[in-house]
Amino acid sequence: MFKFILHKLAYGFAVLLGVVVVVFFLFNILPSDPARMTQGQRSDVQSLEAVRKEFGLDKPVSVQFFMYLNDLSPIAIHQKDSTTQAKYHYQKIFSISSQVLAVKIPYLRRSYQTKREVTSILAQTVPNTFVLAITAMIFASIIGIILGVLAAVYKNTWIDQSAIAASILGISAPSFFAGIIIAWFFGFLLSPYTGLNMSGSLYDYDPFRGEVLVLKNLILPMLTLGLRPLAIIMQLTRSEMLDVLQKDFIRTAKAKGLSQYQIIIKHALRNALNPVVTAISGWFASLLAGSFFVEYIFGFNGLGKATVDALEYADLPVIMGSILFIALVFIIINIISDLLYALLDPRVKLS
Repeated sequence: MFKFILHKLAYGFAVLLGVVVVVFFLFNILPSDPARMTQGQRSDVQSLEAVRKEFGLDKPVSVQFFMYLNDLSPIAIHQKDSTTQAKYHYQKIFSISSQVLAVKIPYLRRSYQTKREVTSILAQTVPNTFVLAITAMIFASIIGIILGVLAAVYKNTWIDQSAIAASILGISAPSFFAGIIIAWFFGFLLSPYTGLNMSGSLYDYDPFRGEVLVLKNLILPMLTLGLRPLAIIMQLTRSEMLDVLQKDFIRTAKAKGLSQYQIIIKHALRNALNPVVTAISGWFASLLAGSFFVEYIFGFNGLGKATVDALEYADLPVIMGSILFIALVFIIINIISDLLYALLDPRVKLS
């Protein structure tokens, strides 16, 4: 297992490096000037040059790229002075003239717009996005598996047909379109009855109590984000259950006189869950990326909204930090899903 995890981590490192290369050079191809967006269109030349020098934008793109890799790398070469030490918080391995080879936490730089460290922005927004993604995934998994089992058990009945129709609708509706409809219907049209808002974050500011947790603002984004995975999980569960219910061991269980509950839950569902677990784990990482437009539509203060705002101002450090975080989550979840797959099915060997 250790060798398997090590192999996956090496593969994940290559993926992260590829993401950095593609996003960095793609960003530099775009006709945008972060310095001008930071200072405004009427700023003077001296101010623009000062900003470009501050963020290293005055250097060639290739030099900027290797400087960024040096900042990201946990083992890097930096200047041996107190200012650099305070910036990177590195621990010296050994000195090289006026420089040091040091070990440190990857440095994601500062936002061009707010001058805040990207790690600070991620620490503020990622928990909200995680809460949104986890609740959406729990909602999609529970409802999707229940509907899939019911559709398989009551095949070709109105329950089966209704579940299939609902799943097709859920798959067909893009998140940004479904979000607008759900926000208008539940947050505006039925607001006097539901008490829900068209927009709002997990925490609202109260002048007397400070930040206040508002769980109702989580409901509509959760429904919007969970619709597509719910539909996929429902169809996948139904398909796998129909296949498993035709197996010989199910006939044997029926011949032994086991109850329908025991046959479906203890025997059929467990054997049908392997691909469902894989889909759930893959969808969780996708929900973090898919939350971008959902958060923007509902004004939900999370990683997605922060990234969309950064795109508007060509704020590369925030964009790169967000994308790298999402890629890292994908890699970790893929490793966990492989381990869970082997745990659920003894026939699967990690190699």
